Amino acid sequence: MGVGHRGTVRTALSRANLCKVDVPGWDRETGSMAVQHQEDPQDELAARLRLLQEVSKLGVRALARDAGLSSSSLSRYLSGQTVPPWSAVISLCRLVQRDPRPLRPLWERASNPLPAPPKTSRQVQPPAPPTGAPRPPRNDLPRDVPDFTGREGQLDAVLAAVNDSRVVAIDGMAGVGKTCLAVHAAHRLTDDYPDAQLYVDLHGFTAGRAPLDPDPALRTLLAALDVPSEKIPQEGGIEPLAACWRSELAHRRAVVVLDNAADADQVRPLLPGAGPSVTLITSRNRLMGLDEVPPVSLDVLTPEESAALLARASGDPGGNDSRLARDPESAAEVLRLCGHLPLALRLAAARLRHRPGWTVGILVERMAEGATEFDTAFDMSVRQLDRAQRRFFRLLGQLPGSTFDEYVAAALADIPLRKAQMMLEDLLDAHLVQQPAAGRYRLHDLVRQHARNAAAEEDSPADLDQALRRVLDYYVHAAAAADATMSYLSPNRPVTAGGPPAELPKFAGKHLALLWFATEYTNLMAVFETAVATGADVHVCELPRFMRAFFARRCGTTHLNVLFERSLVAAQRLGDPFQLAEAQSDLGFARYNAGRMAEAETAYDAATPLVSQAGDPRSQAELTMRRGYLKWDKGHVEEPLDLFRLAGQQYAAADCPMGAAHAVAYEAWAMLQLGNREQAAQLAREALAIPHADPAWPPTLTARITLGVAIADEQPDEAVQHLNQALDMAREDGHKHNEAWCLNCLGAALRQMGRYDEALANHQQAFALLDDLFEDHWKIHFLDTYAETCRLAGLPEQALALHRQALELAPKLGYRHKEALAHEGIAAVLNDTDPTQAAEHRVAAQAILKDLQVLTPAT
Repeated sequence: MGVGHRGTVRTALSRANLCKVDVPGWDRETGSMAVQHQEDPQDELAARLRLLQEVSKLGVRALARDAGLSSSSLSRYLSGQTVPPWSAVISLCRLVQRDPRPLRPLWERASNPLPAPPKTSRQVQPPAPPTGAPRPPRNDLPRDVPDFTGREGQLDAVLAAVNDSRVVAIDGMAGVGKTCLAVHAAHRLTDDYPDAQLYVDLHGFTAGRAPLDPDPALRTLLAALDVPSEKIPQEGGIEPLAACWRSELAHRRAVVVLDNAADADQVRPLLPGAGPSVTLITSRNRLMGLDEVPPVSLDVLTPEESAALLARASGDPGGNDSRLARDPESAAEVLRLCGHLPLALRLAAARLRHRPGWTVGILVERMAEGATEFDTAFDMSVRQLDRAQRRFFRLLGQLPGSTFDEYVAAALADIPLRKAQMMLEDLLDAHLVQQPAAGRYRLHDLVRQHARNAAAEEDSPADLDQALRRVLDYYVHAAAAADATMSYLSPNRPVTAGGPPAELPKFAGKHLALLWFATEYTNLMAVFETAVATGADVHVCELPRFMRAFFARRCGTTHLNVLFERSLVAAQRLGDPFQLAEAQSDLGFARYNAGRMAEAETAYDAATPLVSQAGDPRSQAELTMRRGYLKWDKGHVEEPLDLFRLAGQQYAAADCPMGAAHAVAYEAWAMLQLGNREQAAQLAREALAIPHADPAWPPTLTARITLGVAIADEQPDEAVQHLNQALDMAREDGHKHNEAWCLNCLGAALRQMGRYDEALANHQQAFALLDDLFEDHWKIHFLDTYAETCRLAGLPEQALALHRQALELAPKLGYRHKEALAHEGIAAVLNDTDPTQAAEHRVAAQAILKDLQVLTPAT
């Protein structure tokens, strides 16, 4: 979405013939309304709507009634208080017989204004962009078929529609070649849209699975654009996600293929807003709800096009002596049996190409044994496989995800990995499997349905259930292996959900593990839903547990809360004390990270007796640490310190030295907040002395931050070195929350050194990151530090604004101690200018601290 230029705005409404109506304020010669210096698109849109009212010659009540709107809503639209939904704009335009499309760019700018850049100090220059070669643009398009045949008129129509409207919807029956045409057109458009070429299968008509919801579709698309997941909204429903997507497309020239849409509602949030990017949609249904999107409908190929495709796809050399020419009647029968559908024609052609000894008559005989043009083609292809290959093909239809790799295919069929790789190659040759990217495979919807139907006829329900259970087992074990590569606690939890597969992917480092999680994300969610639906409660409990580190870096907190809520229900059904204890503890931690403090404490209170009953030392240590975090953030002092020390002892008893190191590092951080700098520095150095292969593991990060702030007064150079090392570690780890923490603490240390401009610059960078995270509750940890820097830097108004922001946020989240700090901070700022109000805030702060029975910690 783009922001319009300030000043006079000339609109394309002249194309809608509104300029032909004599109304006040309308310039007939220029075709624009004489509205000078509009401040924003919302005001301009309101002016255009008022013009439509004048054209209608109706009052607000009558206009609202005829347009099917409420008069109060229409009044807000006409006054510019509210941006109307696009459907309301269409209704108003239709009522006066005007084309609404020229208003669409203006409506999009008004509906989705780009966020303003983060505010920065005038003394601070913005950071320079990172150096290095730019990453190549993302290209997810499937391979363009080399034998693309016919469709010249439809291709021209698609390209023309894209040129005029930037969006086109291609519809037609199954197997008619919608995807093939869309992908072919997208490849043609690549040079003109070089920033990204994206593809997503919406599974509108995929057998055995529900259509892809707009939420995961948008997250997949935003991830493909390398949008930091912390910038992607986690709450608020679909609209914030769609706005983020439109905002990202607004400054790119990208082509997006939305394949296999179920209906207009599924697609609407995925459409681009203002900007140059284009979208090609395919669906078996005419998307009637997208009035503004031009359709291109596909019919079957003509006989001439069908014959040409069969010849090209089968490798027929042409000439009088070719197989097709020698038996034209049989060739015509092949076209008839395939229904002139490109998919069926390619499947039949593949059999001819790989069977040079066959005549076309033999092909017809094999095809005629089937029931329909699809089944005849598919059955004929499947019958060329041996018994093991046919079983493998049938089982592939049971996979609950979308694309898949050879590892899960091997686990599904319970065969060696090398054999699965060879079978997949055979199915590729037979056009029964597609390969959208190296190492990734998928089934076309029609092929998947055929495989599922064949499995229902030929395989017992018990065999299919066992195959599906092997897939669930595989994903839990693979997720555990990836998590072990990312987790700082070693050894990792053992998997109890099913048996391990013969082979798992190898993860050479945490970045490859993160990549695996990102690639398999939609499959993991599909597997989780399948586990819930089939009553695989142990899998429901364990899969989210092994995804915690991934969610912390990529998916935010909201979704993880939902998963753990369902895991708790599964654990209650199991009645296993250990699973129930872990589920309650995990749910509490997820709620804590989402800023839901009261709910987190409730979950921890429920988990405490369960963990004790389970008798697992590491679970006890983990819960103790988590309760320490919560108690500290709620404003307690002695209790969280005791909990951190107890956690260290419990981790040591559980033979988990990495956990013990983390407990020491967090005890050091707590000591620092209480003003015990020497003891904090000593504990931090103890934690740093414990070696670990990953320099970004949490105890090292926490210890470096603590040490840097603790010695900032006495050893400023070493302090800055430690804090910069911590910042580099957080950035290398890809954890934006930790990066913001490092920046804020660096700001606090620089403030202690009197380097106020540098301190402000780091605080501002931290808050710019937090604004991108869309998780405002994290700001409560940093507001008082930033505000104190502003006060000492001679910026009292900024300091007051930040303290008041904390005063508003802290009670909502249950951070009583932060609430007291905000009162004290306001008192410090107002002490000289308004001593009476300052005294009132000090009294409020002391009342909270007395209630908490704590001393005021050092800022």
